[in-house]
Amino acid sequence: MLSALGLTCVRGERRLFAGLDLAIDAGQWLHVRGENGAGKTSLLRLLAGLSQPAAGEIDWCGQPIRHADEQYRRDLLFLGHHGALKEELTALENLQFAAALDGAALAEPEAMAALHRFGLKGREELPVRFLSTGQKRRVLLARLLTRKAKLWVLDEPFTALDVKAVDLLAALISEHLAGGGMAVLTSHQAMPIPGGRELQL
Repeated sequence: MLSALGLTCVRGERRLFAGLDLAIDAGQWLHVRGENGAGKTSLLRLLAGLSQPAAGEIDWCGQPIRHADEQYRRDLLFLGHHGALKEELTALENLQFAAALDGAALAEPEAMAALHRFGLKGREELPVRFLSTGQKRRVLLARLLTRKAKLWVLDEPFTALDVKAVDLLAALISEHLAGGGMAVLTSHQAMPIPGGRELQL
């Protein structure tokens, strides 16, 4: 289970939210919604351990994430809204580089299969700088197929995707949940994915 109790987030002189509680278990997902500037991305960064709350605590499997850092990072996949791709590397190289940063080797056939599933067949060897915004987003999302993680934390994952890619991503999230995974995501659109709850900031 991922849980948070009494989370408070402050940015500069502004308090974005305070006293926030949440909990999700295997097979569940949380849809974080709110106006621009409400703190959606800040909340996801807190949950991913990339920043610290002004108050409150985040627990993973009953243990504060600050004490379960190594295990939590193995169990977590965080994809930010402005995902980090190396423009000079190809789509294939970007996937393999991301896997190496996670401490895992990624075989080329597995990486190619993931890129193909996301509609990038024929573009695997192109430097990312030549891809469209939507295609770059697909390269990032292909990590969902190659990185084994229990918890997905996804910031605006449906941005810049066409209808086909939106359907594919929704199906992948549903498969992840059906296998006992969990997800926390932000999106401005309603999601036809079972097992979800909404958190309005």
